Amino acid sequence: MGRLIRWERAVERWQDALLAKLLRSEPVELLDALRRECDDHAVVCSHSRVVVPNAYEVELDADVYKELTRRGGRAGNADRAGQALTDALVRHGEENHYEWAGPLTVRVTPAADLPNGRYHVASSVMPHVRVDEFP
Repeated sequence: MGRLIRWERAVERWQDALLAKLLRSEPVELLDALRRECDDHAVVCSHSRVVVPNAYEVELDADVYKELTRRGGRAGNADRAGQALTDALVRHGEENHYEWAGPLTVRVTPAADLPNGRYHVASSVMPHVRVDEFP
């Protein structure tokens, strides 16, 4: 069991390092903001069922987003950052026994004007979409 915990912590450290390289900001702050957004919008349905939003949007300062996409070519790094944030949020949900309102996604986008100049996190419930409705 101890080995498994050490392995999980090593993966978390690697993921935090990846986010630090991609976003050049405080990844722990950003992850905490995502976790807080998730926790703040949790709906307790019963003692064993807690439902949380499944669609999260992280808006980065336009300059930070531009640097992120410049280094990755198009939106490649933004997609990787979104996937890394999604993976971190999945672990948070598993630790708290949350149930997602649908397929979980974290999207990283640029924002023209941010109050703190770094990032903004928002969540919503994404309606279920049938597979044949995707383009």
